Amino acid sequence: MPRSLTPALASKFAGLALAGVGREWPHSYQLLAQRRSDIRSPRTLHPAFFGCYDWHSSVHGHWTLARILRLFPSLSSAARIRTALDRSLTKKNIATELAYFESAGRRSFERPYGWGWLLALAAELREGSGSDARRWSFALRPLEKYIAESFCHYLPKLPYPVRSGVHSNTAFGLTLAMDYARTARRRSLETAIISRSVAFYGADAGAPAAWEPSGEDFLSASLTEAYLMSRVLPRARLRRWLRRLLPGLEKGKPASLMTPPTVIDRSDGRLVHLDGLSLSRAWVLYMIADVFPENRKVRLAAERHERAGLARVSSGDYAGEHWLASFAVYLLTRDQAGSLAPES
Repeated sequence: MPRSLTPALASKFAGLALAGVGREWPHSYQLLAQRRSDIRSPRTLHPAFFGCYDWHSSVHGHWTLARILRLFPSLSSAARIRTALDRSLTKKNIATELAYFESAGRRSFERPYGWGWLLALAAELREGSGSDARRWSFALRPLEKYIAESFCHYLPKLPYPVRSGVHSNTAFGLTLAMDYARTARRRSLETAIISRSVAFYGADAGAPAAWEPSGEDFLSASLTEAYLMSRVLPRARLRRWLRRLLPGLEKGKPASLMTPPTVIDRSDGRLVHLDGLSLSRAWVLYMIADVFPENRKVRLAAERHERAGLARVSSGDYAGEHWLASFAVYLLTRDQAGSLAPES
């Protein structure tokens, strides 16, 4: 049976996120320096999102804390979570983050993965209640607005989707952005995503899923586009589309897509991506199992991936622990994410 986020697991995952969001080093820079003076410490460059090894992981580390706090406001670590969010999500810090994006040559910084997670954080704060959530949400609004508008400017210029299993994957960023657009009622963004999703993926058939995974994937190229299209296509059309995309699905094929990946070295920051792949595959396979409730093989595959991924969130190594809790929380609270597209 699929698991849900319990107070015990929430406390465990909050602890991992708290250990990362305030930890500046080690840090993986994604910095376009125009001049020597641009080379500064992570905390100076990104006063809100300097921790968790890199900018995007810090953003979804904050998302993890915000979601856990909303669902478990009486958790023993709730006060520490509020302190961490208070420290990061201030108007001054967000103004500095926005200035970084607006600087010359940085239009593509963290696009689309970090963009998607920033909007997911914005959506989560909008869903919160109480003065704290409102304060954090309003502080984030200028950067939220910039990223939402940037997606709208970027999508018409993108001639082809990026079908990778890592940060550059187009479908994953658009899924997070779509869920935000519906929460925030940004119709122009929602319309742009639907239009480009149909153009990018609507005619797809016979995805080479047997070639998956690649050695450093944390997303499945085929399943991630399926997750996006579940937000775009009504259920009946989605069933037909999924059968075209993955024609062996009804028989539990390909086996490589239904079997959790193997990780040999969890101290390697790229190889440990495959633990995240178990988690991200699981949330898509559960969606597919809901669309095809008669397909027991897909649900069993989702459960296998869930067990494998959750068992490795706490590996003892920062290479995985700085980000895997976010994927675990996303999986276990998938009922809080965007729903299937409405029937037309």
